[in-house]
Amino acid sequence: MELEFLGTGAGTPGKFRNVTSVALKLLDESNEVWLFDCGEATQHQILRTNLKPRKIDKIFITHLHGDHIFGLPGFLSSRSFQGGNSDLTLFGPKGLKSFIQTTLRVSDTRLNYKINYVEVQNDKVVFEDSNYIVKAWSLDHRIDSYGYRVEEKSHPGELQVEKLKELGIPSGPVYGQLKAGQTVTLADGRTFDGHDFLGEPKNGRIVTVFGDTRKTDNSIHLAENADVIVHESTFAKDESRLAHNYYHSTNIQAAELAVKAHAKELYLTHISARYTGKMAKELEKQAQTVFPNTKVVKDFDIIDIPLK
Repeated sequence: MELEFLGTGAGTPGKFRNVTSVALKLLDESNEVWLFDCGEATQHQILRTNLKPRKIDKIFITHLHGDHIFGLPGFLSSRSFQGGNSDLTLFGPKGLKSFIQTTLRVSDTRLNYKINYVEVQNDKVVFEDSNYIVKAWSLDHRIDSYGYRVEEKSHPGELQVEKLKELGIPSGPVYGQLKAGQTVTLADGRTFDGHDFLGEPKNGRIVTVFGDTRKTDNSIHLAENADVIVHESTFAKDESRLAHNYYHSTNIQAAELAVKAHAKELYLTHISARYTGKMAKELEKQAQTVFPNTKVVKDFDIIDIPLK
């Protein structure tokens, strides 16, 4: 599991930061990629990575401001041209479906795959399968804005092979059956329950991606015990009044949330164009005084999220 940041800027594209988009790469786990937001020129950013558009089958939109969605029509069209023919699901606030259908209709764009739309709501599970559960919580922005909490389900414990060998259980397909927790009967009549040969299960990982927001109580529900928090940092610590007035957060507010939520790592993004070079580094240093495991990310940073 990895995060790859395709755009880390706020508002408009800059020389060093494109607007918001981050990919959650689940290639080893389920051979897919999920995208969170898709600002202008996200598909251009993807060209500079190893990501394959056809692998992206879910896109989670936090809110409908242009720096988070203006890249969608181009990406969806290019995905079709580049061999992506599997269904794609778009998650986002009310109005996302209308935006996409209007741009495709007006531009006479025809896709060779189906788009499924999921309208997210506060405190609701928006997706679940055998590996993951994704929940959305509403935030505090000028328009409807959401954060997404991705919870990976627990991994089964390792098969205790030495224990099997001590009991004279022969290797082969029976090991796979025991690993799956099945009960098997051997040729000699002995019966074994697979659960007796599994180690402790490994807890899954938790990744939280925030949309634009000012300080709000709902944030703790999203961030609690997260392995990774991706949070906006549009303003520095001495600009809390501006952050509140413009419905954004400071780096310190994000760091304080990480502490309160008992998170493990905090990645600050959505950086204003006025913070370049040393100023961006200062944002990071300020936040680290509150939460040491903080990093201000830049475009094309890749973050590995190992199992516990």
